[in-house]
Amino acid sequence: QVQLVESGGGLVQVGGSLRLSCAASGGTINGYSMGWFRQAPGSEREFVAAITRLSAISRYADSVKGRFTISRDNAKNTVYLQMNSLKPEDTAVYYCGTSAFGLPMRSSDYKDWGQGTQVTVSS
Repeated sequence: QVQLVESGGGLVQVGGSLRLSCAASGGTINGYSMGWFRQAPGSEREFVAAITRLSAISRYADSVKGRFTISRDNAKNTVYLQMNSLKPEDTAVYYCGTSAFGLPMRSSDYKDWGQGTQVTVSS
């Protein structure tokens, strides 16, 4: 089982940027697709972005397309989420997860999860 730790969250103003990191330990992420999800209070966990094992393909939720970029560095066992032009509706706890599938958008298709990092966008 891979342990995941997210970091990089914080408080940012509208239009600002943050870069989230998801560091893995106890195993390698090389064999997995990786995804980012987010969950706001009172809401279900929703898909944000995913990337295949060798970074060949990525997929984004419509709400973040053009603003967020997912990337990975398999040598560092780390996945990133660059978030630009942040909006108040991006406020949530952000989670990363591992998946044996291609580019799944359902949280049930992910196996390992981190504890999350809080992102708050103030207007």
